[in-house]
Amino acid sequence: MPDNSTEVTAAGIARLAGVGRAAVSNWRRRHTDFPKPVGGTEASPSFALPEVEQWLRDQGKLAEVPLRERVWQQVAGHPDGAVTALVHAGCALLIVRDRPTAWLEITAVSDTRMAGVLPGALDHVLADRFGARRAVPTPTASAILPSVPLLRAVAELAAETGARQAFDFLFGRQLDANPRQYTLTPPGLAELMADLAQPVRDAARQSGNRGSLSVLDPAAGTGALLCAVGRPTALHAQEADPDLAALTALRLALDSTGRGADGSTLAVRTGDTLRADAFPGLTVDAVLCHPPFNERNWGHDELAYDPRWEYGLPARTESELAWVQHALAHLREGGTAVVLMPPAAASRRSGRRIRADLLRRGALRAVIALPAGAAPPYGIPLHIWVLRKPGAEQPPAPELLVVDAAEPETAGAPSGRDRLDWPAVRGAVLDAWTPFDAPGRRAAVEERPGTSRAVPVIELLDDDVDLAPARHLPPPAAGGGAAELVRVRERLRETLQLTARITPPPAVPCEPARRSFTTVGELARAGALHLRTGSGAGGGEVPVLTEHDVIAGTAPSGTPSMSAGAPEDEPLLLEAGDVIVPVLGGGSVARVVDDATAGAALGRNLQLLRPDPAALDPWFLAGFLRGTANSRQASSYASTATRLDARRLQVPRLPLAEQRKYGEQFSALAAFEDALRTAGRLGGQLVQGMYDGLTDGSVAPK
Repeated sequence: MPDNSTEVTAAGIARLAGVGRAAVSNWRRRHTDFPKPVGGTEASPSFALPEVEQWLRDQGKLAEVPLRERVWQQVAGHPDGAVTALVHAGCALLIVRDRPTAWLEITAVSDTRMAGVLPGALDHVLADRFGARRAVPTPTASAILPSVPLLRAVAELAAETGARQAFDFLFGRQLDANPRQYTLTPPGLAELMADLAQPVRDAARQSGNRGSLSVLDPAAGTGALLCAVGRPTALHAQEADPDLAALTALRLALDSTGRGADGSTLAVRTGDTLRADAFPGLTVDAVLCHPPFNERNWGHDELAYDPRWEYGLPARTESELAWVQHALAHLREGGTAVVLMPPAAASRRSGRRIRADLLRRGALRAVIALPAGAAPPYGIPLHIWVLRKPGAEQPPAPELLVVDAAEPETAGAPSGRDRLDWPAVRGAVLDAWTPFDAPGRRAAVEERPGTSRAVPVIELLDDDVDLAPARHLPPPAAGGGAAELVRVRERLRETLQLTARITPPPAVPCEPARRSFTTVGELARAGALHLRTGSGAGGGEVPVLTEHDVIAGTAPSGTPSMSAGAPEDEPLLLEAGDVIVPVLGGGSVARVVDDATAGAALGRNLQLLRPDPAALDPWFLAGFLRGTANSRQASSYASTATRLDARRLQVPRLPLAEQRKYGEQFSALAAFEDALRTAGRLGGQLVQGMYDGLTDGSVAPK
C-alpha cells in the first residue's frame, strides 16, 4: 500500500456501499479476505481506501466509487485533518478556475515536483484574491506534499462540476460530518436576511452611487450570509476561528462574489470582532450578522468605554446588544443592519435601556419573529432585528414594525430545518416590510391581525420596553372566524362519516401460515427492487418529502438541504408506487407514493424502495414492512437513537396475484388511517377554534 494512501473508517465503507455499519462489521467477521486495518484504534479501526474499493468490486457490492465520494474520502482521511485538506483543495481550485493553463503545467510533473512549485503559484493567486492581509496563508511545499493526490482528484472533480460546486460539495460534507462544531445559517434564512437589506442598494442608486453595495459580516461563520448577497461591490468578513475563516474566505472567493474582473473586493480577517475589530473606521451599506448567543465573556470589562456603545453599555448578559451596536457603528448614514437575535433579547430587563434608546433615535426599524426551526438552536423561535443608521438631519422613525412569521398550522410539529416553508415565511415577512420601508411613505401600513403591525414607538416606551412581536399584535380571528369554524365542523362530519364507512371488517382468525421469507436486501440484489437513501437535495421549486411528512401522512413540505454542498447533489425524485421508510425511530411506518406526491424529492433520513411492478406489489411490500416484529428485528440501537436497516426487513415469497390480494387490504387500511388522521386534525382545529372564539368574544355561547 502506498504511504500516502487515504484511510477510511467503517462508517465511510458503509457510505461507499450504501449499507449500515452493522453490515460492514458482518463482512469483517465472515470474510477472511476483508482488508486488514491499517490505522485507527481497536474500537474504531481505519482501512486503506484502495483496498476497500477493490474488495467491494470483487464482491459485487460496488460497481464503481463515484468520483466525488472518492475525493471526499481523501479529504476525510487526510493525515493533517479534513480542514487542512479543504484549505489546500480550495487554494488549488482557485488556480484551476482562474489560471487553468498554469494548472495544467503544474500537474504535468511528479508529485514531489508539483509540491515544490505549488506554493509560488498559490501565493500569487491568493494575493490577487485577498491582498497582503489574508485569512488563507500560503502552504509550504512540505505541508502541501501529502495533499497532492487529493488536489489532482479535486481538479478532476472540478472538470465535471465546476470549481465552486466542487468546493461547496466538500465543504458541505464537512459541515454535515461535524454538525456541533459549526453554527449554520440555513440558506432560506440567509436569503431572507439579505432581502431585508436590499433596499440599501436602491437608496445607493438614488444617491447617484449606481450599483454600489458594500456589505460586512462581523461574525462570518461559514459565509452563508455573504453568499446570499447578490453581486455586491465589496464584501468584508471577520471570523474568530482561523480555520473557519480560511474556509469561508475560499468559499467566497470561489463564489461569484469574489474579487474579479468587475473590480469587486473581498476582505476576510481573523480575530475576536468585539475585542479586536479588524475593520476600524470602515462604513458600509449593509451589515448582515448571525452572532454567537448568550456569551458572558465578550469583553464587558475591558470594553466599558468603547465608542461603539452609542446607545449604552450592554450588560454582561447582553452580548447580543453589543453585536447590534457594533453593526450600527459600521453603517453609513441610512445603511441597514440585519441581525439574528435570540427572542430573550427583545424582553430581558437588563437590556431595556438600550432598547428604549434604539427606539427613541429611530435606529431599530423592525422586529421579526421566525418560526421555531429557522436556525440553531432549532427549538426556539428566533428573531430578526432590522436596524437603520439614523441620519444627522433625519427625524426619528415614529413606528416599529413587528412581524410574527410563525406558522400556526405547524404548531406542535417537530421543529427542525426540514419543517419550514421558507418561501411562505419569506413572503409573509417581505409583504409586511416592503410597504413599511417604502421611500417617502405617508399612508398607514395595513395591519394584519396575528401577523404584522406598525406599532407607534410611544406605545413601547414603558417600564419593560418589551419588543416581542406577539405581545403587540391583535389576535387573528378564531380559527378564521365563526364562518370558518362552521366549515371545519362540516368537513369533520363528512370525514367521520367516511371513517365509519371504511372501517375494516371484523378480523377473521386463522391458523398461522407457513411461509418462506426473503429480505429487502436479497430482493435488491436480485433486481426486484432498487434501494436508495435520501439526501434532502432538491432542484428549483421541487418540494422535499420529509421524515415528518411520512410519519404524519402529509404532503411534501420540506425545502432542499441546508448544508453548503446540498445544492450540487442531484435530487432523488419520487415516482408513484415507491415505498418510503424512515431510517430513524424504529417505528412501523411505510408510505406508498401516490400520484399527488410523485415528483417530489426524497428527504433526509428516508429510504426509498422502488419495486419492479412485474415482481412486487408496492402495497403488499409496504404492508409487510409495517409489521411490528419485522421492524424490531431490522432495528439497531446507537446511543439514544433507533436506526432501521431496510435491507434486513423481510417479506414472504408469494406469487404476484396473491401479493395483490394482500395489497388491496393494506391499501384499504392506509385509507382508513388517513381518514382517522384527518378527523383528529379537524377535531383539534375545531376545539381550539371554539376555545379561542369564546374567550376573545368572536363566538357567542349557546
